[in-house]
Amino acid sequence: MRRVLIANRGEIAVRIAHACREAGLVSIAVYADADRDALHVRAADEAYALHGETAADTYLNISKLLAVAAASKADAVHPGYGFLAENAAFAQAVREAGLTWIGPSAETIALLADKVAARRIACDVGVPVMPGTGRPVTTAAEVADFARSHGYPVAVKAAHGGGGRGMRIVHDTRQIPELLEAAVREAASAFGRGDCFVERYVARPRHVETQCLADAHGNVAVLSTRDCSIQRRHQKRVEEAPAPGLTPHQWELLREGSAAILRTTGYVGAATCEFLLAEDGTLSFLEVNTRLQVEHPVTEEVTGVDLVQEMLRIADGQRLERTDFPVHGHAVEFRITAEDPHRGFAPVAGRLDQLVFPTGPGIRVDTGYQQGDTVPPHFDSLIAKLIVRGDTRAHALARARRALADVTVAGVPTLLPFHRALLDTPEFTADVPRIHTRWVETSFPFHLLEELPRGTAPAQAPPSESRERVLVEVNGQRFEVSVPTARSTTAVLPRPRRAARTSPPPRGGSRAGTAVTAPTPATVVKVVVADGDAVQPGDTLLLVEAMKMEQPITAHRAGIVRGLAVEAGTPVAQGDLVCEIVDAPEADR
Repeated sequence: MRRVLIANRGEIAVRIAHACREAGLVSIAVYADADRDALHVRAADEAYALHGETAADTYLNISKLLAVAAASKADAVHPGYGFLAENAAFAQAVREAGLTWIGPSAETIALLADKVAARRIACDVGVPVMPGTGRPVTTAAEVADFARSHGYPVAVKAAHGGGGRGMRIVHDTRQIPELLEAAVREAASAFGRGDCFVERYVARPRHVETQCLADAHGNVAVLSTRDCSIQRRHQKRVEEAPAPGLTPHQWELLREGSAAILRTTGYVGAATCEFLLAEDGTLSFLEVNTRLQVEHPVTEEVTGVDLVQEMLRIADGQRLERTDFPVHGHAVEFRITAEDPHRGFAPVAGRLDQLVFPTGPGIRVDTGYQQGDTVPPHFDSLIAKLIVRGDTRAHALARARRALADVTVAGVPTLLPFHRALLDTPEFTADVPRIHTRWVETSFPFHLLEELPRGTAPAQAPPSESRERVLVEVNGQRFEVSVPTARSTTAVLPRPRRAARTSPPPRGGSRAGTAVTAPTPATVVKVVVADGDAVQPGDTLLLVEAMKMEQPITAHRAGIVRGLAVEAGTPVAQGDLVCEIVDAPEADR
């Protein structure tokens, strides 16, 4: 293994490129049109164009990726996370092309990607699972039958995906048709398959998981636990290692159960076994992620293990040098995403006019962007991950307060106000956090969001440079040349101040007048209302997908829908008018 194609983008592609360089391997980046000058392209030794804008045309296009692998003479492929990282067909195609797949086999991916099959495996090795259907469901009646046997609420979940996509919580029979349809639609969009199963829903669990490594020689290591309970709409936002407050018995169950699942499936590579921890202390298996996780750095910080390097070594046929990894200290990761917590966490594309990260002991930043880069609308909203380590959890959180205060992002809204407010909540900062996976939706004190996020003060752009880099492509491969320039500087304009919120922010739609506009560039996936319908504040008007997230656009006032200008499949730009909500007398005129 000498030349590694990185089939991904953003911070994880940068992370893999750095690991390849340290291992003496050549890293080969690929890029969509919008990523032509992205940091991951600059971090790699070589880079090749995929010629397209959307994920489907680029990072999800297996034939294009294999063509680049052949043209670049790559002999291995690292998929990172997301995109095709858990796609068995891609893993098989890489293997059939004579390349090394840096991950588990296609057969193992296919086996564990089927969440119903994975639950059966967990049961077979004695790992507890929540009651669920033994196969995917196809009708609302099947969901209702399960709910009658086990009680509400129940979870409808994608059978071939994860990360919270394709998951809906059903609280009564009337919701089943709509929520089953939504789960199937989102699962098909995110994973290419709409199969869903039903599981008894645990109302207030913590999300805990184990980071594992397994080599081709039968060695399995369970490195550490993580807690990923700070979520919104089942999307993780803050993670930490080790999971606080676990008893020795719980740790033993997690360690032995995870190892048993991996041994039974002949797993080779890095894996994460996910579990739910109920309020009464009961653990239940959730799923196995057959890839590197976004939150892997917190495990690296408390164990000293470079997980990407270990993946490279394992894929090259080497043995794990050890299977016992003592944990030292505590680490917390904050996902800095281009999302607006004042507008229902809506993802926002845009230029990063200012981007400054903290430094100092115990501070690590993994990012795919530099100042002046643009966060494109076609991919996820992750800008960077701030990872903070301390001797204890309290030490790590104290250090995180300082680090978060020193982050500066201007040009797009981010989750920084949310993260800073989180560190002022006693439920999270307690020695054993009093939180659960829906705590953000149900209990987060939104009034703590700052009036103007610290670290976003206007600043002057860097002085004009005497030279600039110009990109050229020769036969699809990217090269850089330096030429003189006379660019002028442009001031970064102040952003408007926001009023502090005392309740959860709205999820879309206009905030004034009759117009309802798109909150961000997106694609309409479903229109819920029709012209002439009467709506109340908060009613869902339509669903859109933006930056890999499905979100509703809701009514901001009572009235009658008029001038509906979109249908399923319609692309909309930020600010586009989708409809108006007018007063009933005005509608009758």
